[in-house]
Amino acid sequence: MLQYPAGQAPFLWRVEPAPGLHVAFTGVDAGNLAFHVSGTLAGEAARESTAAARHRLEDAMGVERGRTEYLSQVHSARVVPAQGRGWAGGRAPREADALVSATGCDPLAIMVADCLPVVLVSRPAGRDGITGPTAVAHAGRRGLLDGVLENTVHRLRQDGAGAGPGDIQAWIGPAICGRCYEVPEPMRADGAARIPATGSTTSWGTPALDLPAGADSVLTGLGVTVHHSGLCTLEDHSAYSHRREPGRGRSVGLVWQNQP
Repeated sequence: MLQYPAGQAPFLWRVEPAPGLHVAFTGVDAGNLAFHVSGTLAGEAARESTAAARHRLEDAMGVERGRTEYLSQVHSARVVPAQGRGWAGGRAPREADALVSATGCDPLAIMVADCLPVVLVSRPAGRDGITGPTAVAHAGRRGLLDGVLENTVHRLRQDGAGAGPGDIQAWIGPAICGRCYEVPEPMRADGAARIPATGSTTSWGTPALDLPAGADSVLTGLGVTVHHSGLCTLEDHSAYSHRREPGRGRSVGLVWQNQP
């Protein structure tokens, strides 16, 4: 597995789990990649800035401009299949929080600014080196507790991903950590009751949730091999954080293939 140097603009973290297959996460250097937040701009200027940022990102990925598929994320556990078409042309994105490419050939993106971006790749059972279905998922508190990751893995296996050791790998990208994600005590208790690994305490001693640990627990329990960026979006200013700067921007988790 080839891992690129940290901070290789526009990517905070990028790996190549198989030749031509890429997993990456952006930071603030890539610019705001969401049309529903405007940062310091407004109106048409904000939209033009986001479109330009998406184009620059696709140039760095080596995919056709406008080809990457995005979602309208609503903190759900809904998973939808890729449609083989991207964001260009003014198409309205579908409401869901996970996206699966059955062929593994569609460039997929998921937007975050503290919630977990989770990128998954797979191989068909017993076929080393062959790329299977791929997916991206937005695992915020609600989506994680409601089963977005379980639903995504189930869909990958429906589409042909293997169920053996290492057949599905997941990368948990930059997200708010369990030392920083302060929540009311009833919310911590609810999370820990559903996924015990989410129960946490902030570095200043108040109730918290550890979403990366919870996602790791869920995925590992499903037989998925998990990798972590280890970067906290609230602590590290190279990533967007809704808690630190609401409305400034969104980063993305990505998976794509470059054809030989």
